[in-house]
Order: sequence, then C-alpha cells, then structure tokens
Amino acid sequence: MERREQYKRLIMFLASAFIMAVQTALFAYVWFHHYNDRSIIQIPYFYRGNWALIGLYAVILFLFLKVFGGFKVGYLRVLEVLFSQVISVLFTNGIAYLQLALIGHWKFLHHIEPMLWLTCVELVVVLLWTIFMRWIYSRLYPPRNMLFIYGDHNPTDLMEKISSREDKYQISEAVHLSVGEKKIKERINDYHAVVLGDMPSHERNLYLKYCFEKDIRCYSVPKISDIMIMSSDKIHLFDSPLLLFRNRRLTIEQQICKRAFDLVCSLVGLVIASPIMLVIAVLIKAYDKGPVFYKQDRLTTDGRVFQVYKFRSMRVDSETAGARLAMKGDDRITPVGRVLRNIHFDELPQLFNIIKGDMSLVGPRPERPEIAAQYTKEIPEFPYRLKVKAGLTGYAQVYGKYNTTPYDKLKLDLTYIENYSFLLDIQILMTTFKILFQKENTEGVEQWQVTAATKENPQNVKMAEVMDAKEKENVISDKENIHSDRGGEDAR
Repeated sequence: MERREQYKRLIMFLASAFIMAVQTALFAYVWFHHYNDRSIIQIPYFYRGNWALIGLYAVILFLFLKVFGGFKVGYLRVLEVLFSQVISVLFTNGIAYLQLALIGHWKFLHHIEPMLWLTCVELVVVLLWTIFMRWIYSRLYPPRNMLFIYGDHNPTDLMEKISSREDKYQISEAVHLSVGEKKIKERINDYHAVVLGDMPSHERNLYLKYCFEKDIRCYSVPKISDIMIMSSDKIHLFDSPLLLFRNRRLTIEQQICKRAFDLVCSLVGLVIASPIMLVIAVLIKAYDKGPVFYKQDRLTTDGRVFQVYKFRSMRVDSETAGARLAMKGDDRITPVGRVLRNIHFDELPQLFNIIKGDMSLVGPRPERPEIAAQYTKEIPEFPYRLKVKAGLTGYAQVYGKYNTTPYDKLKLDLTYIENYSFLLDIQILMTTFKILFQKENTEGVEQWQVTAATKENPQNVKMAEVMDAKEKENVISDKENIHSDRGGEDAR
C-alpha cells in the first residue's frame, strides 16, 4: 500500500481528466450535430469559435466540480461525490443552454431536446464513473490501520466521527498518554497512521516529530493557536525564520467589496425569493394563526446585539422554560417549521438583516447572547469569532453541523476569518447550496443537552469514569469497548 500511495494523486488526476474529457466530448457532439446549423444560427461558427465554445464548457464544468468536490472520490462518501457530480452537470448544462440561447438569438429555446438528452447521458456516465472509481480506490487504498493516542479529554466523540468512515479509516487501538512515551512509540511503529487526540502541546509535538522521523502519516486535532499559525506570513529578512500574525481582521478594501457584494446579492435574492416567502408566510399563519416572523437577539461584530429575523418554525410558547437549542425530535417544532428547517428556508428573512447591515452573506452564524455567555465561561476564546459580521451561512455551516460543539465551531469560524478572501466567500455560498439537501446538517442536539456544548450524558457518566480508570492502567486495543462510551468533549 505504501508503494501505491505515491501514485494516488496521479491516478486521481487521470480519472478526473477522463470524466472531464468524456463530458466535454458529449457536449461537443451535441453542438456539432444539433446546434451549429444555419437553421438555428445565421452564421455557423468557424473552427476556432467551435473550440472556444467547447473549451468554455469544459472550464465551467471544471469549476463546478472543483467547488462541489466532484473529483474527491477517495475523500468523500460515494453518495456525496455522486451528488456533487449531478449538481455540477445540472448547473453547467443550464449555463451552457443559456449561452446557446444567446448565440442563436433565443431560437435555441425551441431546440431543448438535445440538451436534455445530453444531461441524461452525462448523469448516467457520472454514475458509472463514480461507482467504478470508488471500487478501484477501495481496492488500491483499503482503510488504514490507525493508532489513536489521547490525553485526559474524552476521546469517544472524535473516535466515533473517524470510525463513521470505515471505508477510509480503521482505528485498531487506542492508548492513553499515561502508558508512557517508550511504549507508545513502540506501538506507533506497528501502524500506517496515527491520530493525536486533544492533548497538551508538549506531548503532541513529541509524537508528531516521531511520526515525521519514521515517515508515518499523522492526524492531529488543531488547537486555536494552530489555526492562527496556519494563516501567518513567512518573514525571510534574517537567517532565523519568523512568522507574522497581522491580526488585522478584514482590510477596508475587503470590507467595502464584501458589503457591496452583500447588498447586490441580497436584493436580487429577495426579489427571486419573494413568491416563496409569501407562500411560507401563508402556511405558517394558516397552521396555528400565530405570528409569521420570529425576532431574536443575536450577536454580531464586536459583540453588538441585533434582532435577527426568521420564519417562525416553533410553537408560540416554545421558550417559556428558557432559551435552548432545538433537540432531535423536538416536539416544539411545527410541521411547517420542520420542513422549513430541513431546507433552511426559515432563514430567508435574514436577507433583510443583510440589507440593514447587521449581517453578511458569509460569516460566523450569530449566537444568542445568553448561550454565547455560557460558551464563553468554558471557552474564553469564543468571542474571537466576533471579529467579523455574523453571516447567513458560513464556514462552520458548510463543514460543520447544527449540533457541532462550540469549540469546533470556533475553530471553523477562525479558519474562515484567518483565511478570508472573496473567492472563499463564493466557494462557501456555492457549497451551501449542496448542504441544503443533507439532513445531518440540521440535526438537533441531544435530548439531555440545552446547548451544543457537549456534556456527559448523565446515564453514561459512571461508565465513562470506569473506562477512564481502566485506560490509564492498560493499553486498550478493543475498539468496541471504547465505542460503548458516548461521553462528550470536555471543557477546554
């Protein structure tokens, strides 16, 4: 497997180039045989024009596949790759058809059948390609046997997340730091990869360097300082390397461009969404005669409080017992609200917040002041995410879930802030469309949780204590025993 590893990028590049070439060739066939004709356009394209049009199709297809992850056969699940391929084909062919309509002075609107057939054939092709490439990938690169090393923070949550991808990772053994450096290094030598859980920096660096020395793949949970380091500038003015942390937030130029983009997109979005919003308002009112909109205090830049607008998705008396996040199977959510939450349409009124300037299209999701205060008690760095405006969507929404722990959400939001660019905003907006149809992104917190700050399930606390005591005495190699504990992430 280690020998084959060096050819992985080449194999995936050739596979990606192949599917791109097939789809582009199919479009070229449709263009030459159905559209480049005097009956449709006054002057048929010369050869250069033909290839320019076909090349443009290939570029647009590549961009959509890149943004949606259509090439990540070994990285994403099969259904995720297939979904990415499908929406890339639909978007690309939709844009291509509009281009053809403009070229033919809208005569193409009466010749839509070839484009529909092209779309159907391409969907079949990408289905076969995805299944075949996933089969090839699984044969060439089976799941890695991994050693999990952890400290005093409960490792179960992270281990379950990693183990959910059995096609890619296989945690065969877990050891606690108390086992000792010598024994842990001996165990590392027996594995293809190592996962370093949440542990003190000194111990993490020790094993990270050892894996580097032995050419063993190493996965590590980043700390907040690591995310800041990743976005630093390298200074080479001296013979001693330096890293520069500017900590300047968005520049004035970035703020102006971001605000202009927010205004244009939100106004256009409001016009397009108006009929949908009207239907939603009627349905909410018809269900229980309650108010259509729901206003709630939220936090934006530098902790400023504003009122966020949402379509009401819960009963009118949903928070008589106090503020709390939505739970799995929450009976406070109305039937209309459940549908709205699943497709995120309850957030549409926040376009008004963007126009007012309280929010941006992309940024950290705004938290309620009382919930943010609870998070800050356990995570003093939590207010760092307020260095930019709150957003309708964001990095944490694309790569996290509704019930992602606040510590992980903070890391994701800081990744966005520290790596901000206009292109990153575009990528997040496009990827947001993809996650609208992924149910796990709207999954609520557990019944015993009030906020997303993961606490131990009271029913499992004793089990966790017994397991921790055992782990500090012995090396634990039974994966099933560890997975039986569903404890959460400890406070940092």
